[in-house]
Amino acid sequence: MVLWSKEQDKPSEMSTGAIETKKEGAPPAYHHTNGSVHPIILTDSPEDLRPEAGDYELTEVTSFSERPESENDRSEMVVIDCRANAKGQREEDALLENASQSNESDDTSTDQSPVPSAPLKETSLSIGLQVVFPFLLAGFGTVAAGMVLDIDQHWTVFTEVTEVFILVPALLGLKGNLEMTLASRLSTAANIGQMDTAKDMWKMIMGNLALIQVQATVVGFLASIAAVIFGWIPEGHFKMGHAVLLCASSVATAFIASLLLGLIMIGVIIGSRKVGINPDNVATPIAASLGDLITLSLLAGISTGLYEQLEYNNYANPLVCAFFVALTPIWVLIARRIPSTREVLYSGWEPVIIAMAISSVGGLILDKTVSNPNFAGMAVFTPVINGVGGNLVAVQASRISTYLHMNGLPMVEPSPTPKKCPTPCSTFFSSNVNSRSARVLFLLVAPGHLVFLYTISSMRAGHTTLTTIFIAFYMTAALLQVLILLYLADWMVHWMWGRGMNPDNFSIPYLTALGDLLGTGFLALCFHILWLIGDGDADVGD
Repeated sequence: MVLWSKEQDKPSEMSTGAIETKKEGAPPAYHHTNGSVHPIILTDSPEDLRPEAGDYELTEVTSFSERPESENDRSEMVVIDCRANAKGQREEDALLENASQSNESDDTSTDQSPVPSAPLKETSLSIGLQVVFPFLLAGFGTVAAGMVLDIDQHWTVFTEVTEVFILVPALLGLKGNLEMTLASRLSTAANIGQMDTAKDMWKMIMGNLALIQVQATVVGFLASIAAVIFGWIPEGHFKMGHAVLLCASSVATAFIASLLLGLIMIGVIIGSRKVGINPDNVATPIAASLGDLITLSLLAGISTGLYEQLEYNNYANPLVCAFFVALTPIWVLIARRIPSTREVLYSGWEPVIIAMAISSVGGLILDKTVSNPNFAGMAVFTPVINGVGGNLVAVQASRISTYLHMNGLPMVEPSPTPKKCPTPCSTFFSSNVNSRSARVLFLLVAPGHLVFLYTISSMRAGHTTLTTIFIAFYMTAALLQVLILLYLADWMVHWMWGRGMNPDNFSIPYLTALGDLLGTGFLALCFHILWLIGDGDADVGD
């Protein structure tokens, strides 16, 4: 707006976005930042209506109340034809709010905060094309992990300390508890424009890396305690040396694997945005493609090395455990400096710990099953069925979370009404983009598993002959697992969103842990049924 007055000779401040133009003895003018200039203030005398020619001084104004007004020299203000752009002002306010939340107090430019990216328009074909390659890559990664586990189960440390099997699902579940959650958080941040500037991007990266190191150390320690409880207490056997071995192996494996996978995730998400691919479709499958293989290889190598030290050095295992635990305060200090990670650091432990406990139950099932020589062939398939289910549900949960975040931002459509209990029809057969992606992901299960089973068979891995009846039971278990997980993802993400919980931090740990439990349970059930009906192992590749 434009304001003319004659009372003040000194600059006064009004509101951000207004500029005062004035000269001594002449009415000042206010210019709005949207480009509109509206002359206009009427004073007591008609001759004051027109300003005198001359130079004017431009000063920023923040408050009308600061303008002194004497009793005898009073001005009457009339604003004429004020057509402020309300939408532009709201957009400006939203940008200022985003800038304040990103703690960029050193920047004074109003265009430092990027406008949130528009939602990506995706069809079933585009979703499928973006998902299929990382899905296959992740699947082959789980096949490699299964082959590693099939070999590792015969190593001395696995046969002498069988509780290491209980650690397997819990540590493999870190990719869901930590890396996939990290990928989901960073994908959402990238999609809504919170990583468009270099400063925002590096703050987000450092905070999240420190956060997952804290979580990995704590989860690794708790997973070793769960292995002790589930493994030794029911049988009444306890060895302190083996307990410390489990603790050191678990903490070291979780720390190193999380650091490596976190760096890979950051590179994938940044690269995806640069080439125009939705990070939600590729980040979580790629995390899983290397996650299982890296984690299992580290667990086998570290536990074997520490087991060998038990005979010669009683201090090696406690020192390894103490070293990684001692680094935790450093990561806590770094994570506390970033507002987004500070919230997760204080409130994000419940899903991670509960998910670890759920995965440990699956580990107990795995331990009791593969310890039976009749079911040794289950080891090679466990990472595959758990990995595929976890990858697909993580993609779906990340996509739904991003959708809700983008539709809940200011100046975007209002946040959708949270679903209380969606029906299977609404989850898989409605016309919205989340239902479309659920159908695409479910249709990938059967052909994907057939490719992975053929790969295992062609490499003569495992101990089980791939008969028609075995494939039928296996495919039934895999399809049922993913069907349940996709439905739970639709319900859980909306349920958490409706209660003010960030699905990026809470949903994926629960869903991937349930995927481990369902996959291991269904697979063990298949092997027991097949054994009962006479379709036993043929010791292929033994």
